[in-house]
Amino acid sequence: MNILVTGATGFLGQKLAIRLANMGYSVTGLGRNGKIGASLEKHGIKFISCSLEDRESILSLCKDKDYVFHSGALSSPWGKYKHFYEANVVGTQNVLDGSMKSGVKRFIHVSTPSLYFHYDERLDVKEHDTLPSTFVNHYAKTKFMAEQLVDAAYQNGLPTITIRPRALFGPGDNAILPRLIKVCEKGVFPRIGKEDVLVDITYVENVVDSLLLCMKADNTYLGEKYNITNGVRVNLYNVIEEIMGLLGKEFKYRNISFNKAFRLANALELISKTVLLGKEPVLTRYSVSVLSKSQTLNIDKAKQELGYSPSVSIEEGIRNFVDWWKEHEN
Repeated sequence: MNILVTGATGFLGQKLAIRLANMGYSVTGLGRNGKIGASLEKHGIKFISCSLEDRESILSLCKDKDYVFHSGALSSPWGKYKHFYEANVVGTQNVLDGSMKSGVKRFIHVSTPSLYFHYDERLDVKEHDTLPSTFVNHYAKTKFMAEQLVDAAYQNGLPTITIRPRALFGPGDNAILPRLIKVCEKGVFPRIGKEDVLVDITYVENVVDSLLLCMKADNTYLGEKYNITNGVRVNLYNVIEEIMGLLGKEFKYRNISFNKAFRLANALELISKTVLLGKEPVLTRYSVSVLSKSQTLNIDKAKQELGYSPSVSIEEGIRNFVDWWKEHEN
């Protein structure tokens, strides 16, 4: 069984490619990070350094593949629209075209629940709930456009399934928890608005489990989309406190009103766009929203149709992450 994993040098892609290889599949991993690619090769994975925009290479790489997992994307809260469009829209179209021409058995797409949110409170969001009229950033907008391409490919005969995993964490995380830790290490963490901000976080290996379920799901569920989380709402600030406590590090909160933080972020974004040549500001409206607004997803559909059940709890996942962080932070 031949499998292609795009984004194989990313956080989720690495875990997925290694799990598939350990299961005995012949795995080709596509990515840009040569150092991580070399580590993948030690697991018997064929690594190819290539960008999603390289159409001819992508079409060639899809040949003779039975399954394609598309986890490659430009994921960032800030950046130029052109770069997001090329990676997330053009890149997805290239992988879809290659999959269609090669007649793959299933195309499994990793999307994002970022497309649900728009600086507001949203609890128990379901897959087919109304989306915002405008998206929170270029990442969300282009990932939605990518989903539309996947939907069109499904209508044209490509077997597809899409997941929307929320806030991945675990050993190897280089984004969410490390960023929070580094802010706390300065001694003060901004607590914006209320204290009881409810969020979903998802242990990365649980997301890998969901992708494997998509691979084997009944054909009845082709063309569907699924929210993926750990299925437990957590208080964002309690999570931060637990992690810093396990690390033995102290910090204090600096309370800031939502309106003040949002106005400041708006001003910083404007300065970035007009004066700083697009440099990412230290605070964005999106980050203010994430830190101050409760946002949770409903995963009943994934449970009922895919048989998804998180095998690693948030508590165990946090301990695993902290153990890894202690070993690698220096």
